[in-house]
Amino acid sequence: MQVLVRDNNVDQALRVLKRKLQREGVMREVKRHAAYEKPSERRIREKATAVRRARKAALKQARREGLIAEPRPKSRPLRAGSGAAAR
Repeated sequence: MQVLVRDNNVDQALRVLKRKLQREGVMREVKRHAAYEKPSERRIREKATAVRRARKAALKQARREGLIAEPRPKSRPLRAGSGAAAR
């Protein structure tokens, strides 16, 4: 994974790298492999993940069939210095 460092701004590059690693799930994997996980704990974790996945799929199916209303899009607040408010 690569991150460009612009104008020697290492702090910004580290933030971008951290965000990319977070999205890829690398941090979760590192945390998971930091200590031994007993087989019973692994089964519990995998079962919880499967339940979460099934709930999400059922919710998506219910929305598709019109049983549940679509969530309203979140309004994004204007950020300082974005250019739109400064003009």
